[in-house]
Amino acid sequence: MTARVKELTDRATETADRARTQPAHGLRGLLEAFTRLGYDAEDLLAAAGLTRADVSDPDALLPCSSIPDICARSQRVRPMKNLALRLALETPIGAFPLLDYLVLSSDTVGDAFRQLARYLGLVGSPIVFAFHDEEEPVRVVLSAPGNVFAVEYTALLSVVHMRRETEGEVAASIHFAHRPDDVREIEQRLGCPVRAEDGWDGFSLSRDSWARRLPRRDPILRALLERQAEDAAGRLNAPQDERSRLRRLLVGRLTTGDVRIEAAARELGTTPRTLQRRLAEAGTSYQDLLEEIRREAAAGYMRQSDLSAGQVGYLLGYSEPAAFHRAFKKWFGVTPVEYRNLAHSSERKEGG
Repeated sequence: MTARVKELTDRATETADRARTQPAHGLRGLLEAFTRLGYDAEDLLAAAGLTRADVSDPDALLPCSSIPDICARSQRVRPMKNLALRLALETPIGAFPLLDYLVLSSDTVGDAFRQLARYLGLVGSPIVFAFHDEEEPVRVVLSAPGNVFAVEYTALLSVVHMRRETEGEVAASIHFAHRPDDVREIEQRLGCPVRAEDGWDGFSLSRDSWARRLPRRDPILRALLERQAEDAAGRLNAPQDERSRLRRLLVGRLTTGDVRIEAAARELGTTPRTLQRRLAEAGTSYQDLLEEIRREAAAGYMRQSDLSAGQVGYLLGYSEPAAFHRAFKKWFGVTPVEYRNLAHSSERKEGG
């Protein structure tokens, strides 16, 4: 990576990834899928500064940058179209044991996805779910602004596993705000329509599919697994301060919801004045935190998707392209298009 691009990308990701951690067992399932695709696990781990011992420790916490580093290394060694799809197809049910069986012991498909949303943090995923189950079809919206890989992998794996579990009887459509490498291949491999550049990320299900009962539903097992999951979540998540709670809320709302402080305070069960005071005690402000999240998301979208700068600005809530252009240049010292060109040029040099 050239010095200029490294400076820019480090600035965009150091707060989002390198300062935070994820459970090692969340990486293990993904690493096994890479191995099934023929990649050298030790080589991929080395690119993230890790060893087998690091991911074998059941209590270890690893940098959130580990997965992006591993994905980047895999694409330099052997580029693969639709990487998220290939990994999803190579990730069996049980790769994330507690999470998978907690989900599949639910009564219905809809209950299963709500369990997934509730406990996905156990494997370190950055994805935030939003459910629109009053609509027909039901929409499940996924948010991880700028993290295109996480969105693709989670959406595709969710549909793959649910269709496997119901022997293909769940009718789903997959939706992406960006355009994956090969839409037709995804449709052929999953047997589902894919709507690219559709303005949102996630999947939709018919109401009949949403209400379909699962073959492994088991309330006794589910109650046992929920206790285990709550214990694990309690160990994993120290009590969150107001900044952490607000950050997760804003990440989920950034591209699909209301990011005004009044709406955020209401959802957090407080008032705008109290929220601002608590954030000030944590050394930040509402606007600073929102700008931080937008900056990270903008960099991710411009690096990892083929959305235009105008489309990215719209997704992040800017009323006009010029406003997004000015904000981006203030953050990184270059325009969005210049940033993307620098990043892609660096990737070609590293891959060459």
